[in-house]
Amino acid sequence: MASQGLGLVARAASRGLRTSRLVRFSSPSLTAAPSFPHPVARPPSAVVTPRFISNSPQRKGITPDDKPPQPKDVDLSPVIKTPAVITDSEYHSVADEYLERLVSHLEDIQDTREDVDVEYSAGVLTLRFGGDTGTYVINKQPPNKQIWLSSPKSGPKRYDYVVMGDGQHEKQDTACGEWLYLRDNSTINQLFRDELGIDLSMPVGDYGE
Repeated sequence: MASQGLGLVARAASRGLRTSRLVRFSSPSLTAAPSFPHPVARPPSAVVTPRFISNSPQRKGITPDDKPPQPKDVDLSPVIKTPAVITDSEYHSVADEYLERLVSHLEDIQDTREDVDVEYSAGVLTLRFGGDTGTYVINKQPPNKQIWLSSPKSGPKRYDYVVMGDGQHEKQDTACGEWLYLRDNSTINQLFRDELGIDLSMPVGDYGE
């Protein structure tokens, strides 16, 4: 009987020990959980936008060959000029005045050069140069309201009376108009300057010796 009592006491003590260990290991921990700081939201102004900086000295384009953008073409086409609308009497007035002024210049040159001969008759101006230069003929063409010129160097040309400048279409005189070869907008004075070295825009009497 004594041995049975001791066995019961030992088993009871063993059960108590296991229960104590189970309670100790299964009980919730009283240690405080570590606290982590909450993320601080940045104001909109503090948001940093990434910037991409190119080290290239020239801005590149988006074309496949990676060439810089080219500037747009500028329209440099010449202004198209048209003959002035003038009556027959106005044509004769401006054409005669121009030819008479031209003759005065050429006669002034004739007085200083032995190789120049000027003849003007019935609206036809003949200008002869000695040597290999040849003869120039300038005359009126009333049906076309033009002045025609024949050059031994550049051939025939037809000049129309063109009003130069805006707002001057009502002034039909040589002060506001010019005789132009409309294929290249050149003047008779330009032809004389390029082919003969004579500047017809100079005042009469100012040509050199």
